[in-house]
Amino acid sequence: MTTTLIEANSIESLLGKEAEDLLTYKAKVSRDLLHLPGPDFVDRIWLNSDRNPQVLRNLQLLYSTGRLANTGYLSILPVDQGIEHSAGASFAPNPIYFDPENIVKLAIASGCNAVATTLGTLGIVSRKYAHKIPFIVKINHNELLTFPNQFDQVLFADVEQAWNLGAAAVGATIYFGSENSTRQIKEISQAFKRAHELGMVTILWCYLRNNAFKQDKDYHLAADLTGQANHLGVTIEADIIKQKLPETNNGYGAVAKASGKSYGKTDERVYTELTTDHPIDLTRYQVLNCYSGRVGLINSGGATGKNDFAEAVRTAVINKRAGGSGLISGRKTFQRPFEEGVKLFHTIQDVYLSPDVTIA
Repeated sequence: MTTTLIEANSIESLLGKEAEDLLTYKAKVSRDLLHLPGPDFVDRIWLNSDRNPQVLRNLQLLYSTGRLANTGYLSILPVDQGIEHSAGASFAPNPIYFDPENIVKLAIASGCNAVATTLGTLGIVSRKYAHKIPFIVKINHNELLTFPNQFDQVLFADVEQAWNLGAAAVGATIYFGSENSTRQIKEISQAFKRAHELGMVTILWCYLRNNAFKQDKDYHLAADLTGQANHLGVTIEADIIKQKLPETNNGYGAVAKASGKSYGKTDERVYTELTTDHPIDLTRYQVLNCYSGRVGLINSGGATGKNDFAEAVRTAVINKRAGGSGLISGRKTFQRPFEEGVKLFHTIQDVYLSPDVTIA
């Protein structure tokens, strides 16, 4: 196993006053109910599934690449922000990333398991790099050039294009809860079916999108709602789920209260027996909804800010201790100088390599 670059006391110092709580907390739902990451994850979990041998080979490739190789954990660089947030907003802080080759170079230098980005970005450098690091082609996006801005994930690529450029996986986003979610579910379900036929892994960004989710808090980050989005994602056979770290709970109740109408279905035991307000419990509920960890949950690193290293370590610790499978971090890494981006990735990866950060 790759050795860590930061010691346990460095992880504690980055966590600050939350260190003891996050590193020693015992989760409400026992880890014994989960299928946890490990070196044998593909054999233990996927061997008896309906995934064909080509999918299993590419799954193993993802889990066997980079500094986290053969640990059961994933560290992925995603850069679809050139479309999602505009190239100017994304790359002006560090213009070297207007050149797609530098995106791939960052993922390789950082020891990532894979790089996830657009068809064009990977296509223009595929012959040079497709055999050096697993490619994940993001096949749909939300563009913000239409006025007024609209929020709808639409297909920018098809699965055959991803396969032809040598991708190991395809990724997609569904805005669960949006007015377009039914169409998106149908599109991505069909795309994932075809990806599996061709032997590629499927990764789903299970995001929520509805103004009704913004009440006294932003319930786009509620454990119950994001957990259900995860459950819908694994239902259409996503092999890996990407989700934002939860920050609150009882989105069902908040929406019902604000609208004065019944909304969805839940059970009081979700809030009394399966969760608390602790971030590890909230994230464990997300893991439970990923077939109890059979499908790996990777949480997103979030936008860049003043305390990126501390925030990234906090997210990684919560994800790992909850039973998650890793982190996918974009803007925190590529919107800073190249070497700093590499250092941040190594800091995140060291959390997953550290024996002192255990499953809660």
